[in-house]
Amino acid sequence: MTKSELIDKLVEVRGVLTRKDSEAVVSMVFDAMSDALTSGDKVEIRGFGSFTIRDREPREARNPKSGEIVSIPSKKTPFFKTGKDLRERVNNM
Repeated sequence: MTKSELIDKLVEVRGVLTRKDSEAVVSMVFDAMSDALTSGDKVEIRGFGSFTIRDREPREARNPKSGEIVSIPSKKTPFFKTGKDLRERVNNM
């Protein structure tokens, strides 16, 4: 499901909202989640899952084209862990 499909579904299910209002709601939720992760907080949606930031250690890798060893610096990356309810729904399809 894409962001625009989510907006369309929100308009369909909640007929009170216009497409423009639905876009604003979805954007506000995603922005709030992004801001929380950027500031180092955890985002937890009960029954769905949680988003956290994980630190990746620096490492060495190999350039597949030249075979040259390349140093990759440390970085932070978002991580998603599914909630129990979502995991059960997916497994019982």
